[in-house]
Amino acid sequence: MPDLITVHLDDKPIYDIVIEKDFSKLAESFNKLNVTGRKLAVITDSNVGPLYSKQVEEELKKTGNDVYVYEFKAGEENKNLDTVCDVYEFLIKKRFDRKDMLVALGGGVVGDLTGFAAASYLRGVDFIQIPTSLLAQVDSSIGGKTGVDFRSYKNMVGAFHQPKLVYMNTSTLKSLSDRLFNSGFGEILKHGLIKDYSYFTWLKDNVDRINTRQDDALCEMISVSCNIKRRVVELDPTEKGDRALLNFGHTLGHAIEKLMDFSLYHGECVVLGMIAALKICVSKGTITDAQFNDIIEVFKSYNFPLSVSGITIDRVIEVSKNDKKMDGGKIKFILLSEMGNAYIDRDVTDKDMADALVGIIE
Repeated sequence: MPDLITVHLDDKPIYDIVIEKDFSKLAESFNKLNVTGRKLAVITDSNVGPLYSKQVEEELKKTGNDVYVYEFKAGEENKNLDTVCDVYEFLIKKRFDRKDMLVALGGGVVGDLTGFAAASYLRGVDFIQIPTSLLAQVDSSIGGKTGVDFRSYKNMVGAFHQPKLVYMNTSTLKSLSDRLFNSGFGEILKHGLIKDYSYFTWLKDNVDRINTRQDDALCEMISVSCNIKRRVVELDPTEKGDRALLNFGHTLGHAIEKLMDFSLYHGECVVLGMIAALKICVSKGTITDAQFNDIIEVFKSYNFPLSVSGITIDRVIEVSKNDKKMDGGKIKFILLSEMGNAYIDRDVTDKDMADALVGIIE
C-alpha cells in the first residue's frame, strides 16, 4: 500500500497524507511546504505531549523554524472555546503572525481544536496535522473539518480549514490502551460498511493481526481507510452532499456520547449508533438479518460495547434533534441501501429510532 496519499480539491493537489512508522521523515515532509524562518506552535495535550512533543519539536527545528509547544489538559471536556482562547493568548504573547503555523499533535480533540484555532486566529493561519490516535489517523485529521463543543453540544462551533500536511507515525498506536486503540475501529468499520464491503470483509478476516498491532496490517488498514476518506472529501469538501454519508452511526451515536458525559469513547458511541441504524436497515429490508448478525459479530471481535445503561431512549432521540446535521427540521439519517453502499434518508421517524434503540439502551 502507498505511504503517501495526496488529497485534491478542484482537481488540484492540496496536501499530502504521509504514513510512516516513526517521525524520522517529518522534517523532510514539512520542507516540501517551503516554510522556513517562521514560528511553529505545536499544540498538544497532557496525554500526548509528554510522549511525543520533544521528538516532534526536535524534528521540526531541522526545518529552520522556531518551534514552541503549548500543552492543554487532555479530555473532551476541554475541547471548548475557553481552551481555544488560551491558545489565542499563547499565540499573541509569542507574536505569531499570519505566515506562522500551528501543528496539531494528538488525537481528535487536539486536531479539531487546533484546526479551529488556526482557522480563526488572525482570520486564518496554516496548520498541519500529526494525529497520534487511530481515530484521528483514519478520520478526523483528513478533510478539514475543525471545531469545538459548545455548552455540551458536540462540534457545534467550527470551520472548514484544510491542513497543509497530515503526517502519521503508526508507532504511536502502540502506546494506546487496548480500549482507546479499539475504539478507532468505529470509524474504520464504518468506512467498509458505507463504501467498500470487501474492505469490511478484510477487517473481519484480519482481526488477530490488527488487534496485535502488526505493522504491515496497521499500515494497510490506515492506507485503505485514508483513501476512502480522501475520495469522499474530494467529491464533497464542505459536506453539502455525499460527505454526509460519513455520518453513518453518528446521529444517535453523538447523542449517546453526550448523555454519557463522554465516559464512552467516540468510536464506541458510533458503533452503538451504527447498530441502531443497521436495525432500521433490517426493518426497511435493505440488509438481511444474517448480514446484521455478521456485522454484530465483527463488532464483538473488536471488543465494542453493544449496549449502554443509565440513559433513556426518549432522551437519546430528543438530544439527537439538537445535532448540527439537522436539515430543515428533519434528521439526515444515514442508512445502507446494501452492504458497502450508504444513502441519506430523511424519513426516519421517532418510532423507527425508538424501536432500533431497544436493547442498545438498557
